[in-house]
Amino acid sequence: MRRDNRARNNNKDAMQNKIIMYCIIGVAVLTVILVALLMYSRHLNEEMQNDVIDFEDMANITGDNNSTNTSNTNTESVSTEIGKSVNEVQNETNTTNSINTTNNTTNTQNQANTTRTTTQTSKATQTNTNTTEEAETKKELSFERPVEGEIMKAYAKDNLVYSETLQEWTTHLGIDIKADKTTVVKAAEAGTVKTIKNDPRYSLTITIEHDDGYQTVYANLLSSEFVIEGEKVEKGQSIGTVGNTATFEIADEPHLHFEILKDGVQIDPSTFIQ
Repeated sequence: MRRDNRARNNNKDAMQNKIIMYCIIGVAVLTVILVALLMYSRHLNEEMQNDVIDFEDMANITGDNNSTNTSNTNTESVSTEIGKSVNEVQNETNTTNSINTTNNTTNTQNQANTTRTTTQTSKATQTNTNTTEEAETKKELSFERPVEGEIMKAYAKDNLVYSETLQEWTTHLGIDIKADKTTVVKAAEAGTVKTIKNDPRYSLTITIEHDDGYQTVYANLLSSEFVIEGEKVEKGQSIGTVGNTATFEIADEPHLHFEILKDGVQIDPSTFIQ
């Protein structure tokens, strides 16, 4: 038992010795590292000081050379750029470019605004001129009787009239103006001949287009020899002759069947002519 205790004590002593030795070695290594870092730091400081001294010497040498050159050439004035750093020169250049760019942009905008104003003024003037011309060109429509005679059948859209031909009560979307055969029919207002056709109800029919969406229809004609489709006619111009050819009104006396339309809808011609 005593031997075992001694062996254990010896092992503990050996372990403690090893730990102490390792600690000493670690402290020594850290000391060496710290000393090396201090020496390296001192070396860097010395190099930086040397560089600063060299830079100052160069600056002094350059200044001496500039002074010598100035005195030798007897220059009365020197460039304002001497002594300025590169950054200062670049900043001044950038400032000048910015000013020039701003001036150019302002000039361009002013030119654009002037052009826009001129264009708008020109358009407004042109619009006013066109409006004035249209107002002068357009005249108030005033329809006149296409033939002289009494109205033998009135306009009937909302009520019915009796048809001798059809033997029944029907609507009548125009007026029938009594006139002898071959009586000359005249345009009730200036316009353009839209169509000349044989209508299945009212036989030979002329339609004239006028301003503001108006149309006039002349039916139950004997002839349309005075005009052709697409022809412009004046108010009172001859366009055809009265007949008695309308299938729906063949039993009536010779007359002109006359209609007025506004935007494609029949209206009472009696409100326009007397």
